[in-house]
Amino acid sequence: MSRQQALKLGDDALIASQRLSEWLTRAPSLEEEVALANIALDLLGQARALLSYAGAPDGRDEDALAYRRAPEDYRCVHLVERQIGDFAVTIARLLVFSAYQYELYAQLSASDDTLLAGVAGKAVKEVAYHRDHAVQWTLRLGGGTEESHRRMQGGLETVWPDIPDLFADRPELYEPWALFVRAVLAEAGLAEPVVTPAPGGGRTGVRTPEFAAMHAEMTSLHLAHPGASW
Repeated sequence: MSRQQALKLGDDALIASQRLSEWLTRAPSLEEEVALANIALDLLGQARALLSYAGAPDGRDEDALAYRRAPEDYRCVHLVERQIGDFAVTIARLLVFSAYQYELYAQLSASDDTLLAGVAGKAVKEVAYHRDHAVQWTLRLGGGTEESHRRMQGGLETVWPDIPDLFADRPELYEPWALFVRAVLAEAGLAEPVVTPAPGGGRTGVRTPEFAAMHAEMTSLHLAHPGASW
């Protein structure tokens, strides 16, 4: 995998972590708040490893790539940068994204690059947990009350237009991803949405309207106190 590809995947993990962190103090239960925080920390760890790898050739560390780039320089997919929305939207996004990451890291764990293979080998175990967490909530909401079913179906319809952007670089991952996700939806009694794809371009620097505010908040502390550490 090239450094540019590592940058894209590192950005995916970084921004997904930032969005999940927004659930702190807002989750439906303390137990869920801890679970989402732990998933966000796993993603942040993946981002650190991938951004360190991507920035090494030109001397930029993980902080430089995470906090000192203009919005148009990020290369994450649109799926991870959307606003968190309803809890069901977050669960739908976690299901879609973790199932994609699982296939991705399973593939990369066999890479000839020993450093990347090591990162992917650790990450695939983490995202297996993330994926299972999303599956359990999808089954619970889809098979729960009429209201929970309606909101989970709505969550799927919210995130579905961004799926083509997710597979723009790696179309070979789509079929195994779809096989897994469709089985979960069938068990939950949910329908696969039929929607018009959203305009893509996340991998080439096209950012959604939601990105600017999130980026400003994410980078504010680092820019106000450059070089500071806990």
